[in-house]
Amino acid sequence: MQVRTLLLLVAIASFTGLAGCIQKNNDHAITVAFYNCENFFDPVDDPAKDDDDFTPNGKYHYTQRVYEQKLHNIATVIQGMDGSDGPAIIGVAEVENSTVLNDLSRQPEIARRNYKYEWYNGPDPRGINVALLYNPKLFRVLHSEPLHVDLSADGGRSVTRDVLHVYGILAGDTVHVFVNHWPSRRGGEDASDDKRAIAAWVNKDAISAIMQQDPNAKVIVMGDLNDNPGDNSIANILGAKDDQNKVTLTVLYDPWAAIYKGGSGTESFKHSWNLFDQVIISGAFLQNTNHKLHYGKAAIVKPDFIVDHYKGHDGEPRRSFAGTHWINGYSDHFPVMVYFTN
Repeated sequence: MQVRTLLLLVAIASFTGLAGCIQKNNDHAITVAFYNCENFFDPVDDPAKDDDDFTPNGKYHYTQRVYEQKLHNIATVIQGMDGSDGPAIIGVAEVENSTVLNDLSRQPEIARRNYKYEWYNGPDPRGINVALLYNPKLFRVLHSEPLHVDLSADGGRSVTRDVLHVYGILAGDTVHVFVNHWPSRRGGEDASDDKRAIAAWVNKDAISAIMQQDPNAKVIVMGDLNDNPGDNSIANILGAKDDQNKVTLTVLYDPWAAIYKGGSGTESFKHSWNLFDQVIISGAFLQNTNHKLHYGKAAIVKPDFIVDHYKGHDGEPRRSFAGTHWINGYSDHFPVMVYFTN
């Protein structure tokens, strides 16, 4: 982890006043979002990755036509997020490569927003990665890096998706964003808990280094965490609190706990809701000592067109495939969004 580079950039920003170089759109609050796009591959076989299933001759029959429809569908979801300018930043998961990100940003539904992106080709065997889309009118990247998640100590598969760390200026405020896609619960929650704990520690260690340098740092941890609010990785390792009154500057706040307790979720497994997709923030967004970005609210994004109404799946996300058959859906996850005022 390039902590020295990171701390140098923090110092540069404070001395040069970069935090004031981009202003927010005054028409609405600043929003950040996260969306697991579910198997967002291009149809080209990458011999270095296990992506054969998502090619024209693979078991999903993932043709150019299917890919183009998937692009349109995901762009339509993003188009509906938060008005004309959309979210300032959008973390995405299960995206294969820069081809997909380039093609997505050029879709007519969102092309006028001129989204740019940060992405690194990670070690996941299937070739799926996380990335950060951003509107350059509202967010300026100062530094980005992949943080490796080494699972070798846990046995079995030794790698998973990298954590993407992006440091920049969001609507005039300096922020650190960590985009995650933690190991799944394949094999059972308890059997896979240690893997997610390792991923959580990668975030925790990086955040601790930032907080030691600047306790007022504004940090956003987003992603498909494959754990619910209150689970060990979030409540204990990240130390995210569900009560704003218990959150100090250097403590994380998890606004999704109350939503989850209310029975809502972003992903359904055997007709039981999970709220794996989250945007967790540091206490500086609550105390807001610099009078800039301040936390407003959190919400699951689920317009009716991405909600399934088929018998047995009513209310669930309208996923892309039924088995291996393309059903012109969107994703098996709902997006989430957090609103900030300035």
